[in-house]
Order: sequence, then structure tokens, then C-alpha cells
Amino acid sequence: MTLTQPDLSVFTTLESEVRSYCRSWPTVFNRAQGSRMYDEDGHEYLDFFAGAGSLNYGHNNPVLKRTLLDYLEHDGVTHGLDMSTTAKRAFLEYFQNTVLRPRDLPYKVMFPGPTGTNAVEAALKLARKVKGRESIVSFTNAFHGMSLGSLAVTGNTFKRAGAGIPLVHGTPMPFDNYLDGQTPDFIWFERLLEDQGSGLNRPAAVIVETVQGEGGINVARAEWLQALARLCRQHDMLLIVDDIQMGCGRTGAFFSFEEAGITPDVVTLSKSISGYGLPMSLCLFKPELDVWEPGEHNGTFRGNNPAFVTATAALNTYWSDDTLERQTLAHAQTIEAALHDTAAHHSGSAYRGRGMAWGLELADPRHAGRASRRAFELGLLVETSGAHDEVLKLLPPLTITTDDLDEGLRTVQRAVYETA
Repeated sequence: MTLTQPDLSVFTTLESEVRSYCRSWPTVFNRAQGSRMYDEDGHEYLDFFAGAGSLNYGHNNPVLKRTLLDYLEHDGVTHGLDMSTTAKRAFLEYFQNTVLRPRDLPYKVMFPGPTGTNAVEAALKLARKVKGRESIVSFTNAFHGMSLGSLAVTGNTFKRAGAGIPLVHGTPMPFDNYLDGQTPDFIWFERLLEDQGSGLNRPAAVIVETVQGEGGINVARAEWLQALARLCRQHDMLLIVDDIQMGCGRTGAFFSFEEAGITPDVVTLSKSISGYGLPMSLCLFKPELDVWEPGEHNGTFRGNNPAFVTATAALNTYWSDDTLERQTLAHAQTIEAALHDTAAHHSGSAYRGRGMAWGLELADPRHAGRASRRAFELGLLVETSGAHDEVLKLLPPLTITTDDLDEGLRTVQRAVYETA
């Protein structure tokens, strides 16, 4: 692909230096459809980024778009805080009948602010209120958001440093296989909990991602998650599963924890819950934990009605049967085979993932960045993750066609080879 130099002057002179993704992909996008984005010069890009997991059903999904346009054209409520609206009622009914009841999940639904970190903050706040304790246990390489409470349970040193103040009341423990299998699971955690001289304040909750997306696509085994759930029960700690990036079908099932057969006390959802890239988040919790006083945790944009509309359409379209789940698992086999072949040709590399969230870790930590840049030149958007950006991270839309998936995987392989 021949790229002309785009006019980025207004972004570089007026927008804050905090911008990031635009530095990796220096062009000006103006249109997107399905699994592809287009810039203002007409260049086409296959999208293996999917809005960092916010676009599981692709860009401008036609069914969701039509539903949203119809709602807006009929003057549907666009802003309603937490007032009762027809859009909210429809979403709650569909969510209960399509997601919660078929999985025998008893959760109450809370609408915090519209972002993932808002949902995490609500979960942490609720856990502390319920248990009357301050400490939260998280895991190495975790990422839970950029606000202060979420940063306190995030592992990345660079992101934590941005807080500018001490991040307290959070204690990290080793994630699954963090110690390369040399130590039994949770032996350190259990010892600290049981030893009155350990210095560990009794935790209110444990927060975990079943697959650490930003941390490098680190996959927790089902047995590890089951053992964690037992540990939480034994020591009167709430189990919070952060399903913000890996939920809504990203790993196959609607919730990423289903494979492990566990029922978390609290679950956070965001990113693809709206189905259309519109801001929306949920905090789900068991009914006995619903100890909030009216208005005790609120926010102006906690009731995004257009997002309710597209979320309902997504549930109706993709979760009334198991078609999407089966397609996701079939695509997973294709991705795994391609990464296996790529890793076999690059000494010291490794791959891992579940469903349609995969990572390729390369021996040279800088190689992933080079491959991502080369992929962009070849017309593919793919990001990096991990503590040192050492992992090439693949998050294609779940609705991607087989041909587009194959094309993207060939481009990944070419970009890795050409930048070795």
C-alpha cells in the first residue's frame, strides 16, 4: 500500500500529547464498515483491533444501525440519567431472558457511568461497603482502568505512575503461571491469608480477568479460576470478574468465566455490551449484595439510551441461539493454527489465547512493535500489549468473514517475517 502523508497538523498542535493509538496508525479515518476501516484518502484497512474489543459485531453493524436510526428518527429519549425509559426496559428484559436466565445467573443490574473503569470503580466500592474492609487483591499484569481505584488494582508500572499519588488498598498476587508452574497455585496467597503475622489486611474482594488482554493475553486455566473461587468462599472475600474486554462473546460464550463453571459475586461489563461502540457499562452482582442507598453511586451519563437500543438489538440478533459462539470457536481454531505456524518459524516465540483473543509473543520484545507498524503499511490494524508491548494482540470482530480472517492472518505472518 502506498501511503500519502496525511494532514495531521490540527491533531499534533491542538490535541494533548496523551494521544496514543493515532501515533501507531498515522492516518485520518473517515469511514468504517464490518471488519474494515477507510481513511480520507481511500486506503482500506482490515481491522484486527475492533475498538479494543468494543466492536465485537463489527463497525456500523447494519442491523444495529437500522435499529438505532429508527429510534432516533422517532425522537427516542437520548438522555435520561437513571429514569425509567422504554429503551432501558427493553434492554433489561432481553438481558434477563437472553443472557441471565439461560445461565441461571441471579444478578441484579447496575448502570454506573458509561466506561469500563466506571464499572470497576462501582464494583470495588460495593465490595468495600458490603464487607466493611478496604483491601482488594488483584493480579500481576492486570489492567482494570485508568481512574484511581482501578489503577490501584492495575499492574502496569507506566500506567500506575500517571496517578501522581500513592495507590493504596490494593495487593497484587501472582496470576496463573506467573511463576512458570514452579509454585503450587495460591500457596503464597493462602499463607498470607492464614498467617496473622503476614501484614495482609483482610481483603474485601479479589478482582480478576480470566484472560488478561492489556497484560499480554495471559489465559487463566479453568482449574485455576475454580480454585480462586473456592479460596474466596473459604476466606469470605467477594470474587469480581472483570469481563470488560473478554465478555460479550469474545472468548466464545457470552461470559468468559462460563467455561470454568464458576459464578462470580460481581461482574463488570462494558466495551461490546452496547454492540455498536456506544459508551455503556454494567456492574452485575448477586441480589444479597445490593446494599446501595438510592443515589449513593450515581453519574450523569449512567443511562445511555441509544446504547440500550443497540445492545438490545445485539442480544436479539446474536444471542438468541449459539450460532455466533460456534462461529467464534471455529475461527479460534483458524487463528491458533496460523499462530502455531508463525511461532514455529520464529525461535523463542509463543502464542496463547481463547476464542478470538490471541497474542503472539516474540523473542525480541521490540519485534511486536515493528510487526504492528509493518502490518499498518500492509493495510492491517493490529495492536501490541504486555508490560513491554512484546505481544502482538489479535482482536478481530467476532462477525468477521472467513476470507477476511484468512487475509488478516496472512498479513500478520508477513509483517512478522518482514520485521524479524
